[in-house]
Amino acid sequence: MKLLFELFFSFAKIGLFTFGGGYAMLPLIERTCVEKKKWLTEEDMLNVTVMAESTPGPLAINCATFVGNKKKGFAGALFSTLGMVTPSFFIIFLISSFLERFLEIKWVSSAFKGIKIAVAVLIIDAAVRLFKKLPKKLLPITILLVSCSVILTVDFLGVRFSSVIILIAAAAVSFFVYLGTGKGKGEKNDLS
Repeated sequence: MKLLFELFFSFAKIGLFTFGGGYAMLPLIERTCVEKKKWLTEEDMLNVTVMAESTPGPLAINCATFVGNKKKGFAGALFSTLGMVTPSFFIIFLISSFLERFLEIKWVSSAFKGIKIAVAVLIIDAAVRLFKKLPKKLLPITILLVSCSVILTVDFLGVRFSSVIILIAAAAVSFFVYLGTGKGKGEKNDLS
């Protein structure tokens, strides 16, 4: 029971003090789960991040759910998820009660401008951390460069495009390379 409450309060703290969504929360989730609590290894964290991104729902909540499940099964997943969403729920509930008046306060609107910049920095930090953990092999680097190029080009041209398509394409390419290298047949070959 102690671990369940520890999961709840750890993720509640992350949910309370992190702005900007899942990618902005990743460094704090990693710091808590890998460095402080030692619930995961760095490789586990990378796998959790990939699974959380690949499944429907918000990244940070999915990460909390996967970590909780890994540590304490369904109960751990439930407590971790509740911990992650409870602070946001109450903050949004309070703000929505008087949202228009809240945003008219000059220091609040100024604070939100600063928060936007901080969120951008946190997202860049998460991207750099994920890149450092990326296997330095030809296939992952190629997928990364092609994906970034496509997203930037499409965004620059102003075309409406879902990044889910890139995610599915990257998974398909990796899967077919995996089958083509013989790993799908039980042979041990390294994806290059």
